[in-house]
Amino acid sequence: MSAIVAQNDELTGLPGRRSFLSALHRHIGYANERKSSVALLIVDVTGFAAINAAHGYDFGDQLLRHLAAQLRRVARAHDYVARIGDNRFALMLPRVMNKGHAELAVQKLLRLLDVPFESGKTRIKIAITVGAALCPLHSTHPEYLLRLAETCVFKARAAGHQFLFPPGEGHDDISEFWDLEIGLQGAIQRGEMAMHYQPKVSCNDLRPVGAEALMRWYSRSRGEVLPEVFIPVAERSGQIKPMTIWALNTALRAASEWDQGSGGLSVAVNIPAELVTQHDLPDLVENALKLWGHRQIQLVLEITERSLVASPEHSFKILSAVRELGVKVSIDDFGTGYSCLAYFRDIPVDELKIDKSFVSGLLNDTACADIANLIIDLAHKFGLSVVAEGVEDEATLRLLQQRRCDVVQGFLFAQALHRDEFEKWLNRRKPS
Repeated sequence: MSAIVAQNDELTGLPGRRSFLSALHRHIGYANERKSSVALLIVDVTGFAAINAAHGYDFGDQLLRHLAAQLRRVARAHDYVARIGDNRFALMLPRVMNKGHAELAVQKLLRLLDVPFESGKTRIKIAITVGAALCPLHSTHPEYLLRLAETCVFKARAAGHQFLFPPGEGHDDISEFWDLEIGLQGAIQRGEMAMHYQPKVSCNDLRPVGAEALMRWYSRSRGEVLPEVFIPVAERSGQIKPMTIWALNTALRAASEWDQGSGGLSVAVNIPAELVTQHDLPDLVENALKLWGHRQIQLVLEITERSLVASPEHSFKILSAVRELGVKVSIDDFGTGYSCLAYFRDIPVDELKIDKSFVSGLLNDTACADIANLIIDLAHKFGLSVVAEGVEDEATLRLLQQRRCDVVQGFLFAQALHRDEFEKWLNRRKPS
């Protein structure tokens, strides 16, 4: 009992961050076992530093104690309230039925805070920003659920909102998500996962230069499940890291057996945003290279622009360490997200990929053509190569050749092929 008390926050009497993280794992584990739901609310005091500066730290402490008391009033008997930062609190709501229950809790808290807080001669209305996420609707992984809720705090404040859920959830029916997540568990061990390879060719002479490795899931119960369906489930359930490690090793192993012909080839593997910020990414890559690396195979890691946005300096250090291993880095779907122009000069990458949405519009959309031209010019000025994906006809290819694009891939050359089919494709492309 004394160990639990020792972890409580001295100012508010609430459990502290360490106790909260333990409780989060416990509640999420229980929810996953019982197929029930948990809502996580992160409550942040808006402008707290300014409040301390204007009214003093004692007033700020009293304000935090008052907010903690209001959170206790909102919480039901089995809910969990904690102080997890200087001016940040967490409220866990087990056994909620849907988003509406979480919204009701937030509305109750906002009503309580409509009454201004008074201390001495100072009277102030407490402004808060709340980010929320639900298990399993948004994630079944404790750390990822917390990250989603905290990201919503940041995005809500930037947009001027008091309360925000993660965008993009289509419905509250969780049965489909459960089934997919359960099916993904052990899919690699059951031999249901496979890597396919889409050829990449030199834009100038159409010589094979490598391939992009793409994950495929052939479920025994569902048949083929599209990547756009199972990848988000893997990310939200915490399975994406082991799947990426498997993809790295599988792709390098396959590439080590390719017939190199007259020169070396590259193999590109997609790396999810959350792994780009993890310190052990260079170690994971190095281990795969030690096992399956080949002196004539160039490993390329494809990342998205959003991988760099949250913490550019940290991401840059991780990617720089990866490049020191002789690995190249490519920004996938460039131009569709948060373009990194503000720090483009220092970005540790070797290649930009023009998104297929721009490539498909090259012939009949001036804006698409202008964006593609801009990306090619920008990349070349900084010594980067350019890949255009989604090339499906000769006219588009000719236009990219005129624009001095470096590498192309798309259905004009081949779709993503099974390992054996890709090797046959390579053999057919050998110079006679």
